[in-house]
Amino acid sequence: MRSRGVLWLGLATLLAGCNLAPDYKVPATPSVTAFKDEGIWTTATPQDSLPRGAWWEIYGDATLNGLESQIEGGNPTLAEALARYDAAQGFLTEAQSGLFPQLSVGGHADTDRQSANRPLRSTSQPTYYGDNLAAAAVSWDLDLWGRVRNEVAAGKAEAQSAFADVAAVRLSLEVRLANEYLELRGLDAQAKLLGDTVTVYDKANKLTNYRHEQGIASGLDVGRSQTQLSATQAQLADVLARRALVEHAIASLVGTPASNFSIGPAVIALKVPNIPTGMPSTLLQRRPDVAAAERLVAASNAGIGVARAAFFPDLSLSALIGFQNTGSNPLFTAPNAFWALGPTAALTVFDAGLHEGGLAVAKAQNATATAAYRATVLKAFQDVEDNLALLNQLASEADAQSTAVTSAVRTENLALALYQNGALNFLDVVVAQTTALEAQQTQIGIITRRLEASVGLIGAIGGGWSASQVPDMAQVSTGKPT
Repeated sequence: MRSRGVLWLGLATLLAGCNLAPDYKVPATPSVTAFKDEGIWTTATPQDSLPRGAWWEIYGDATLNGLESQIEGGNPTLAEALARYDAAQGFLTEAQSGLFPQLSVGGHADTDRQSANRPLRSTSQPTYYGDNLAAAAVSWDLDLWGRVRNEVAAGKAEAQSAFADVAAVRLSLEVRLANEYLELRGLDAQAKLLGDTVTVYDKANKLTNYRHEQGIASGLDVGRSQTQLSATQAQLADVLARRALVEHAIASLVGTPASNFSIGPAVIALKVPNIPTGMPSTLLQRRPDVAAAERLVAASNAGIGVARAAFFPDLSLSALIGFQNTGSNPLFTAPNAFWALGPTAALTVFDAGLHEGGLAVAKAQNATATAAYRATVLKAFQDVEDNLALLNQLASEADAQSTAVTSAVRTENLALALYQNGALNFLDVVVAQTTALEAQQTQIGIITRRLEASVGLIGAIGGGWSASQVPDMAQVSTGKPT
């Protein structure tokens, strides 16, 4: 018996290194040597980097900093992602348990009554008797073909993917909140401009009415003046309505009911920061969504090994030991002992294509994960180039628009002065004022878009995140990912 046990142990040791999963390699993706749309507002200097975690502090706005800090504890979408990560850790723990022997103990103490008509019952057997049992069982799947090890590898990769997913969700929420806040401040600037304009137009309207009363201005001028004033008041109401919706969106992002949340209006001159983009070759290490997609490819690759192992016999070792009596003798005595020891093998001979189908599914899932990874990589480079193009082209647009605003305001002032001196009709004043207002509104919009493009670029390059933050998962952590 001892020789047989040594033989089985040696065979298990010999086959334990067998692994039917394909050798894993990160899927190949197109390489990029430089970002083509870099300009004066970005830098590729490798040693420059965004601050870890609180990247939004680069804008120097205390209100924005306070709002961003509330996402971690208040946003339900982030809480959902954290719960998925906890579940992935639990699945990994389940898979890891298969690497070790399983021990179970049990027993019972029964009083039984047997039927008088029981087949083969002798007259000497009692009608009532006790049945006492205590036993322990040990079983261990030898995992000859790497099924359990590949399940663990898949569970580890999926947990790492869930970890990176948390970072991706967090970054997405941070970027969205920053953009909402910048839009809010842009609307505040629009509201301030329109409010000031309404004041000016109201004075001009009163002046036109006075001139009409004095017989200097026509009723046509009065109509134009009132139309201009009312239209601007309507624009102001529309901006305030849009601001309310943005404020409500911010409330939801920080986990607060919109009814209990408000941000005071303020016109703040935020500067567009110079953002270090780093080298394109390192972009894939700085995007949490890319890391999550790559880990899913690794998990599906291990899944092929699990599917292949199903074609081979499953061998396990088991042992059972215990004591049993009918209640008439002490339980733990040698005559009452029983035990069993030996290997168990199981092999499916015919399954009507069940295992072939499972392998086909595993391969298809791997192909799907690989394609999704490549799509994520391409989207990562697109995101960077999109925001680089916006950031740098909007800088040129802002310079041109600033010149346009200066010229439009000068024309407006000149037209109004000429009208007051009777040298110009009111239609020319209306055109000049409308042009000046539109130019200033466009300027505010460009400033807001530039700031939003800078936030988008920060999100596109990973917001200071690094793939090195993904845990090894050798020992499952119960902490929350950061």
